[in-house]
Amino acid sequence: MLDGTLNHPKSYSIAALLHPELAAEFEALQDRLRDRILCIWQTELNARRGHGGLIREAITRIEVVELQHRRSRALDPHIHRHLWLNIKALGADGKWSNLDSRVAMKLHTVVNAEGELAARTDPAWIDALARHGYTLDLNGEIAELAGAVRPVSRRSAQIEGNRARLIAEWSAAHGGSAPSVEVLHQIDRRAWAVSRPNKPADLDEAWWEARVRDEIAAIDPSLIATRAPIPLAATDPPALDLDLLAAQAVIDADERSTSCGGRFSIFDIRAGAIRALSRTGVVAERDRFDGVIAEVTERAMRSVFRLVADDPPAHVKAFMATETVRAKVRLAGCLDVLAQPGRSLLPEELRRLAPNAHLSTLDASQGVAACAIAGTDGLVTVTGPAGAGKTTMLRAAFTALASQRRRMLVVAPTRKAASVASREVGAAASSIHALLTDHGYRWGTDEAGAKVWTRLRVGEVDAITGAVYGGPSQYMLRSRDRIVVDEAGMVDLRTANVLVELAIEQGVGLAFVGDTHQALPVGHAGAMGSAIRHANAAIELDTVHRFRDPDYAALTLRLRDAGDRERALVVAGELAERGLVARVDHHDAARGRMIDAYFEWHERGKRVTLVSGTNAEADAINDAIQQRRVDQGELDVRVAAWGMGQQRILVGDTVQTRRNDRLTGVENRAQWIVRGIRDEYLSLVSVSDSGEVARVSTEYAREHLQLAYASTVHGVQGDTADASVVGPDVDAAGLYVGLTRGRLSNVATVVARTDAAARECLAESMQRGTPELTLQDAVSAAQAELRRAARKRERRW
Repeated sequence: MLDGTLNHPKSYSIAALLHPELAAEFEALQDRLRDRILCIWQTELNARRGHGGLIREAITRIEVVELQHRRSRALDPHIHRHLWLNIKALGADGKWSNLDSRVAMKLHTVVNAEGELAARTDPAWIDALARHGYTLDLNGEIAELAGAVRPVSRRSAQIEGNRARLIAEWSAAHGGSAPSVEVLHQIDRRAWAVSRPNKPADLDEAWWEARVRDEIAAIDPSLIATRAPIPLAATDPPALDLDLLAAQAVIDADERSTSCGGRFSIFDIRAGAIRALSRTGVVAERDRFDGVIAEVTERAMRSVFRLVADDPPAHVKAFMATETVRAKVRLAGCLDVLAQPGRSLLPEELRRLAPNAHLSTLDASQGVAACAIAGTDGLVTVTGPAGAGKTTMLRAAFTALASQRRRMLVVAPTRKAASVASREVGAAASSIHALLTDHGYRWGTDEAGAKVWTRLRVGEVDAITGAVYGGPSQYMLRSRDRIVVDEAGMVDLRTANVLVELAIEQGVGLAFVGDTHQALPVGHAGAMGSAIRHANAAIELDTVHRFRDPDYAALTLRLRDAGDRERALVVAGELAERGLVARVDHHDAARGRMIDAYFEWHERGKRVTLVSGTNAEADAINDAIQQRRVDQGELDVRVAAWGMGQQRILVGDTVQTRRNDRLTGVENRAQWIVRGIRDEYLSLVSVSDSGEVARVSTEYAREHLQLAYASTVHGVQGDTADASVVGPDVDAAGLYVGLTRGRLSNVATVVARTDAAARECLAESMQRGTPELTLQDAVSAAQAELRRAARKRERRW
């Protein structure tokens, strides 16, 4: 079966709980959305016929089971539905067969977009909200109830923690077996009842509603007060700017295409058109939007670049944003100009120029890399696995450059990474954006939401600060200096273009140091790969120095580039044989396993990295760990501050700052322990250096501070801990980075029923998210996808 979930913002469920009329309207909204999705499935999905399944067969009948839920598993208000689509369908030829699962999965973006459109534009729903004094904010939440979402979710996290503990206790008492559905229902009720005195054993609907209303009132009494109706101010469909919507549709598809090398499909453009329409403020019956969506999609498709010669089926990712194509081509041209030939230092020159750099500790590849960076080639790249000793190599190159009266400036995608390099190498350091800002570059978004770079000339007024730009003052560059780009695999395509442009202008050399197999940029990847192809000297570090076990170090090299499925299965088998795979039966158990791992290492006084597949899962783990620490008496809820998204912050919490702040000295992605909370500020101490302290305002905390017991791969890139635990649903980079963070222990958590299935799951993760680094890579991938796709049957006249 395939699962399609109708999931709306949680504030809708809170509103439905508070107002019976809104509850009825919300159910009616979901009914209309369900009917729409069923029609989409029946018209857009297909079966496969013929040799290799290359003939597309239309569908005449599908079978769907609908499940309606009022609550989350944690028994908090969360109205949602599951549409379980039978994989078997009746084709137009009268035969039952499997649906084309590739089409079904890639159509899901349209289904999600339809849900967003319905929630924001349905006249009956919007009118009902207005009658109760509610409006929708830019995120689609009910603005007047959005403040209750996080506190309710925090209670949900407490329940999830109780649930995970009770499941673990039950399994331990029953020989490690998994609880049945009935036992899980009993555990759900017990988990919800913990810390709520005098609760009945069985859930009573009316009592549950009253109790949750009381909890919402305790959060803020005004939330349950009657609100005055508000007038509607809706946009009429004919007044829409279709060209602007088309541009927004392309940007939406482009931003969601980063994991596919910038490729997207007609389905992706159509979903982007629907999302763009949903955010215009228009309110009308859904049928009135069909023509608008079709026209916006058509205009958007006329402005994109097609990667294949034939007209592809709607699900094939065979298109790319024209601006992304230009960025790839432009970067290649600029790198070619930058790559002015010079030469690397000879080994004896390196020894003479860096006599005190402990060169004897460098392996052969590190020595070659240091000679290249300290040499005169315009473009150098150094790639290598985690733990390959890039810092040691850079220290030698820095000393050799200084002996030539040449400066090294280390830049990185984040100031945190740059600061680490500065401390360990000795060179001046900066985030890439700080360097570019100092040289007059500014970035923002245009009317459609696309990122746009501009540059101030000396004497021009900065529109942001109002000050006259006087030229660079912090990071002056001289000809023959060397800019080293650390963590270069995380530099996005457009930022790389601007950086290379600056290097050419200033006559300085660039050295890209990083790994394309680790975390990719938030934007489009490809900059590091393009630099490798154009470099005068491209060096691969080939020895791992981080791990005490040389066999595990060798295994991480195979994990880094597992290759095809067969090789990936061998690597997965080796990980399992070494006891580095924790198999669990379901995602709840996986979350519980990661939470338990935190406390196991925490009690030993060790630091553990928890790597999750999504930000939502990281948030859930963070909230659960915090709550267990509260329950165990480690944290005190009597003194609290508020972080991003109304996240509760307590003294003793592990947190992460998410924005650079020069006044306080904190950096994006830096991790801290909360040492104290006052009315105006929070005191922080670094998790890795007790001598490094900082103070941030409560305003900064509300906007840029979050719990950091767990994070996604981007949050742990470049970090090293005593141990690391990787959760399910990570991609290849997440698995590799996660399993190379721990000095003492690295474990992958896998959801599977058998050990063989666990190895299959791990191998799949090693294949997931493999980057397409060049335009030719994207063309090849699109052509391969097109060859696998079923096509319409040719007509015979």
